[in-house]
Amino acid sequence: MLALVISLILAYLLGSIPTGFILARVLGKIDIRNAGSGNVGATNVYRTVGKLPGVITLLIDIAKGAIAAGFLTAYFYKWNIPLEPEPYRILAAASVISGHNWTPFLNFKGGKGIATSAGALAVICPKILGLVVLVWVIIFALTRIVSIASIVASVFFLILAAFKGNFAFTLFAIILCLISIFKHRSNIMRLVRGEEKKLTL
Repeated sequence: MLALVISLILAYLLGSIPTGFILARVLGKIDIRNAGSGNVGATNVYRTVGKLPGVITLLIDIAKGAIAAGFLTAYFYKWNIPLEPEPYRILAAASVISGHNWTPFLNFKGGKGIATSAGALAVICPKILGLVVLVWVIIFALTRIVSIASIVASVFFLILAAFKGNFAFTLFAIILCLISIFKHRSNIMRLVRGEEKKLTL
C-alpha cells in the first residue's frame, strides 16, 4: 500500500512538470502565461513560441501520462500482485492529470490535460483511445479549432467508457469529461462570441 501511495505521489509530481512553461522560457524567452491564450499547453506554445516547441510540448505531455499509468502496470506485473491492475492505473492517470492541470510549480494553474490524458489512455485502453483520437482528428479537420475537437473527443470518450461497463473506468471518464469542459470554459466563452482562433498547421 505504501508503494502505491508513493507511486501516486510520483505520478502527480511527474504530471506537475510544466513542460510548455519551461520550453517557452528556454526557447522563446517568454512567460507563456502572459502570451496568447495564457495557457501552458501545447496549442498555445505552438502558436506563440513555434511549431517545434509546440510539438515537443505535446509529445512530452503525452509521455507523462503514459509513463505514470505504465509504471503502475509494470509494478503489478513485477510483483505478481493478485489484483486487477486497471483501477490502480486509473488512479495513476488521475494523479498525473491532476498534476498537469494543477501544478504547484505554477501556483496550481496548469494545462487542460488533454495530451496527458491521451498518454494515460494509451496504456489503459488503447483501442478506445484510437477511436477518440479519430474523432478528434475529424472534428479538427472540419473546424480547425482545437478546443472544439478536444471537448467533443472528451464527450465521445465518456460515451465509449459507459459502453465498456466498468464502473471505475466510467467514473474516471465522467470526471475527465467534466474537467475538460471546466478547463475549456474560457474557450467556450470565446466560441460563443465567435472569437476562438483556428489553428493553422
